[in-house]
Amino acid sequence: MSLTTAFRISSRRAISTASARRVDLRSTSFRRFTTAPPPPPKSNTALYAGIFAFTAAAAGYYLYTSDSESSREAATAAKSAIQTGKAAVKFTPTKEDYQKVYNTVAHILDEAGEYDDGSFGPVIVRLAWHASGTFDKATGTGGSNFATMRFEPESLHGANNGLHVAREVMEKVKQQYPWISYGDLWTLAGVAAIQEMAGPKIPWRPGRVDGLASDATPDGRLPDASQGSQHVRDIFYRMGFNDQEIVALIGAHALGRCHPDRSGFEGPWTFAPTTFTNDFYKLLFEEKWVWRKWGGPKQYQDKKTGTLMMLPTDYVLTQDKNFKKFAKAYADDQDLFFKDFSAAFAKLLELGVPSQQFVASEPWNLKTLEEQKA
Repeated sequence: MSLTTAFRISSRRAISTASARRVDLRSTSFRRFTTAPPPPPKSNTALYAGIFAFTAAAAGYYLYTSDSESSREAATAAKSAIQTGKAAVKFTPTKEDYQKVYNTVAHILDEAGEYDDGSFGPVIVRLAWHASGTFDKATGTGGSNFATMRFEPESLHGANNGLHVAREVMEKVKQQYPWISYGDLWTLAGVAAIQEMAGPKIPWRPGRVDGLASDATPDGRLPDASQGSQHVRDIFYRMGFNDQEIVALIGAHALGRCHPDRSGFEGPWTFAPTTFTNDFYKLLFEEKWVWRKWGGPKQYQDKKTGTLMMLPTDYVLTQDKNFKKFAKAYADDQDLFFKDFSAAFAKLLELGVPSQQFVASEPWNLKTLEEQKA
């Protein structure tokens, strides 16, 4: 099906767990377009190329002349180079320019073919999450500011297995919009994926800069799914989140699935893995979960169908007293979950970014393709 002949289903928020269970996983995952993707802006091609070339030259000059070993100074220099490059060609991206990037990402989501239930959405959300979740509030290192997953060894960390798929998809967008930083692109793409998969609005604003390989974070900063509640708290407290925010963020497991060749685990969490709902929490409490008997790592499966999975770090939400009260509240009220997830995810995407770098004092709400059609 071509992009110009496809159309997008507008009622995805009405998908219920009960109805989703009665259909094949793969058949429920296809999303359709409201409009054809916009062609590359011909009039701006030379302009963007000029920005890219000038910025690259300025950044290269910094690399070979600076004796600073400070991440903060690297960020300042990189930002200065980018701003100088844009000023040289009299170009400053507007909210409308970022909306165009959003739209391009939104159209690409459904070009996944047979990959993961027909959508790149879940893996793009994971890219935005893992690029931001390396933040350490004690040292001020990590986070989305430098997009250091572009470099080894961070790109090879076990928790990032499989994310080369999302980075390669994003590279196509970067080629079309070379003026946007990788950090802004990856986080904006995560926002687009959540919103286009029927999720809540995620406030977002640009200002991240691209750092150096020396800014890459050490392994071990992202969650280990085989661990318990103390590990979960250690990881999220290090980023600056509280228990309520932890439970809200784990709700992103409504999307996607695990793969044996990546995390070692296998299967989807819900019956509609490309639609953002509160089904993750509902299933945690409504289904009976048993240990799966297989050759892989310890994981749970639902006793009724044996087709769904939960990780050890998921199941602790039903066992830990404080986690449980938030998880139960989200299972009972999707609107509450959406509100709290939106706030926590927006906070996650800004971790590690100095406030003075943001180009807007308040985050923006970018429009979905459906909203633009209306």
